[in-house]
Amino acid sequence: MTELLQTLLLGLLLGGVYALAASGLTLIFGVMRVINIAHGAFLILGAFVAYWLWDSFGIDPLLATLLTTPIVFVIGWLTYKVAVSPVRTAPMASTVLLTFGLALVVEGAMGEIWGNSSTAIRPSYGDESFRFAGLFLPKAQVYGGVIAVVVLVLLWIVLTKTWLGRAIRAAASNPASAELVGIKVASVAALVFALGIAAAGAGGAITGVLYPFVPGSHYQWIARLLAIVVLGGLGSLNGAVLGALMFGIAETMTAAYVSPAWATAVPYAIVFAVLLIRPQGLLGAKLREDAVAA
Repeated sequence: MTELLQTLLLGLLLGGVYALAASGLTLIFGVMRVINIAHGAFLILGAFVAYWLWDSFGIDPLLATLLTTPIVFVIGWLTYKVAVSPVRTAPMASTVLLTFGLALVVEGAMGEIWGNSSTAIRPSYGDESFRFAGLFLPKAQVYGGVIAVVVLVLLWIVLTKTWLGRAIRAAASNPASAELVGIKVASVAALVFALGIAAAGAGGAITGVLYPFVPGSHYQWIARLLAIVVLGGLGSLNGAVLGALMFGIAETMTAAYVSPAWATAVPYAIVFAVLLIRPQGLLGAKLREDAVAA
């Protein structure tokens, strides 16, 4: 029973980190209808920025989220203005190709700056654990999970309790009506894209402590994050959180009770099974199919 409880807790902590990383991806899609294939690359960029702050200035990599997040926010905003804005209303295939190209550019830039060798962030508490009631919880994972929850709560407050959040929800539900009441949808889209990238940067700072990484690691992460947001329902922040928690628990349970070799495959099998029953995802809205083009 103790082992099961520990496995569940580790899965929830891991799921919290996944939720933070996936929240930006589903937020961008919800407002802009853009599937940002470069999201994983910006997550790894956040990990490298945290590594640079830790290695060069001795700043704790998890506390570095206070610096990593705004740095990546600015990079995201500039990326939107330069590359994404011109094709924001283009067909989805065009934005997918564009963001895939962005992912390659970011990967190449990281390789030039930091090299292509495996990088790991190992703070002093990296090998320590909290022990109570027979449970052993790694400090890095606990700290990372707590920070992820705090950032997610702040994001939820912004989306539900502020004027910006109301503008984002209006732009997501009906852009034309939002424009009529004075909301500049293009400006909202720029802020949402930067906010989503900033969430990826914060998630990258945490995942950089939990996993080794190289510039090409973004391929693994974008596959995982896309699976999470599709499982939860594209555009649903609550769905992304639920999907991430399910994903994290599935990974840890599989590693503990089946085999670590299957820890990556089983969550994707769960996604496949859920989508067979509910194609729109757990909390996704089902699109109307009763309208036809003239």
